[in-house]
Amino acid sequence: MAFLWVALCFLLVGNSFGCGVPSTHPELSGLSRIVNGEDAVPSSWPWQVSLQTRAGFHFCGGSLISQHWVVTAAHCRVRKNHHVVAGASDLGSDDEAVQVLRIAEVFRHPLWDRHTARNDIALLKLASPAQLSNAVSPVCLPSANTSYPEGNLCATTGWGRTQYNANKTPDKLQQAALPLLSNTNCKKFWGSKIADEMVCAGASGVSSCMGDSGGPLVCQKDGAWTLVGIVSWGSGRCLPFSPGVYARVTEFIPWVLEVLEAN
Repeated sequence: MAFLWVALCFLLVGNSFGCGVPSTHPELSGLSRIVNGEDAVPSSWPWQVSLQTRAGFHFCGGSLISQHWVVTAAHCRVRKNHHVVAGASDLGSDDEAVQVLRIAEVFRHPLWDRHTARNDIALLKLASPAQLSNAVSPVCLPSANTSYPEGNLCATTGWGRTQYNANKTPDKLQQAALPLLSNTNCKKFWGSKIADEMVCAGASGVSSCMGDSGGPLVCQKDGAWTLVGIVSWGSGRCLPFSPGVYARVTEFIPWVLEVLEAN
């Protein structure tokens, strides 16, 4: 497994743009909300992508993990006729040099269960590589045995609704800082719905919301931002004092390795 991990790292970051280190540094003002959100500094989360229909409707987020691959949530139900939009910070602007990328293959986790939301991860193979730049670069993946302690302050980003009953999603990418919870404490909110392959964050006045699904929960490790979770589910009303639930990326590294090596 150690050899495979070295090979994966080379595959993912064998370019001049190392993973997890934005050219433009994020500016997080503590515990802000995505609900009632805070605009992200343009290009400060360069792995964030928007998943869109052919008509240009944003329906989910995702994270670039290499020039050729995006990770998102299985429940987003991405199809090959959808598009990956990279390099965007303002979806309402025509002034950004965004990349609209076609999808060659969609790999949903074989054990994805829509009833329990377990194994909520999918990989998208791009039909042509993303061109890396100051606005487009990959996030780091953790190794399978990396641990992130409760209380660790991490960040989530997305174009999801800023109020659960809002008529539309924001044009500008939103960001929030939020603490990790242990699964034991998360079960105090969500009970037996919480499985080992999930990780919780928030319950601190912060909430992801509809449209954020599939996007990243990232924590800093050794100076680089690492993908710890994938926005999966939470309060139907996006209540900011209930924890959001994310697919725990460390649990899926063996599957990710398997898919990347075979494709």
